[in-house]
Amino acid sequence: MKRRFLNARSPLRLLEKGLHGGLGAGNLGVVIAGHGVGKTSFLVGVAVDELLREGRVLHVSCSHPVTHVRAHYDTVFDELAQSRHLENVGVIHGELARHRSIRVYPPNTLTPGKLRDAVKLEREAGNAPSLIVLEGLDLAQQTRADVEDLRSLAHELTAEIWLESTSDHERSVTLPSGIQPFEDLISVILALEPGQDVVNLRALKDHANPDVSELRVSLDPRTLLLVRS
Repeated sequence: MKRRFLNARSPLRLLEKGLHGGLGAGNLGVVIAGHGVGKTSFLVGVAVDELLREGRVLHVSCSHPVTHVRAHYDTVFDELAQSRHLENVGVIHGELARHRSIRVYPPNTLTPGKLRDAVKLEREAGNAPSLIVLEGLDLAQQTRADVEDLRSLAHELTAEIWLESTSDHERSVTLPSGIQPFEDLISVILALEPGQDVVNLRALKDHANPDVSELRVSLDPRTLLLVRS
C-alpha cells in the first residue's frame, strides 16, 4: 500500500468531517485525559499523520526522554505499516524521522521564549515546523500572556500547536480548571475517555461550533489510532 492511504487510521480523518476541516494552521488545540489514558500516544498519532502528509514536526517534551518519545513514534508507525501493508517501510520511516525533531526540557522549565528559540534553530536548519507538539507543558502554570504568545507563534509559523491537559476525572464533563482561563484562546479541545476495550475521543470545543455532541470516535487503546474496520 502507498503512504497516501496510511493516514486512514488517524482519528483526525473522521473528526475533520465535523471539526471544520480540523484544527487548522495558526491555532491551538488541546487534548484532555486522565492519567495514563494516552495523551502522548494521541499527540504522536497527530504528529505521524502530519509527517505522512509531508509536513514537519517539532515535538517538545517536558515529561519524557528522547528515547521514550522516539519509541512512541515507532510504535504508531509500525502499527500503521503492518495494518496497511505499507511498501518501502524503511525508506518512509527514515524520511519521517528526518522531518521530525525532538527536544526535551526538564519539568517546569519550558517557556514560550525557549520555544521560540527552539523554533528559530529549526527554521535556520531548514526545518520550519508545520506542527508543534507540546507534551508535559502544564497549562495551569502558564499566564494568559504565555498562552497568547503560543497562539501568536502558531500564527507566525502558519502552524498548528497541540498541547495536553490532565483531568482528575475519567470523563471530562467540564474543562480542567487549568485551561478554563484560556478557553477563548484555544480553537479545538478534545477529550480521551476509557471505554469498553477502546478509548473514546470526543470534542468539547470545535472553533465556534455550538454543537459538538456528535463529534466522537473510538480508538485502539494501545496506539490511539482508529479501531480497525
